[in-house]
Amino acid sequence: MIVRSLDDIIGTERDVEASTWCSRRLVLAKERVGFSLHDTILYAGTETRMWYANHIEAVYCIAGTGELIDHETGETHKIGPGTMYLLDGHERHTVRAHTDLRTVCVFNPPCTGREVHDENGVYPLVTETGS
Repeated sequence: MIVRSLDDIIGTERDVEASTWCSRRLVLAKERVGFSLHDTILYAGTETRMWYANHIEAVYCIAGTGELIDHETGETHKIGPGTMYLLDGHERHTVRAHTDLRTVCVFNPPCTGREVHDENGVYPLVTETGS
């Protein structure tokens, strides 16, 4: 059993920050459970363009408001507490955070914690040594 809190993660290598977001990685590939779990805040007034070409991501909003733009269809969806979206088709998308937008994200395959978005918004497929 693993038990950890945000207080255990903040300020460690599991607390990853970029210009438009911060992500606290609660569960990573090294735990070997088949997914990773992240508490992520997208900062108010920012836009983050992403494309998870190598991962499936489920996102559940727990606080804040924003918009999800699906670049595959051109559709825009409102995001607020209780909204979930699943990127099951590797959709290119942008998230606009109107306020700080706090989400819980699940990735499969699991992230290692070393991933960084490239110029296309893609996380490379990084695996743990020996996996």
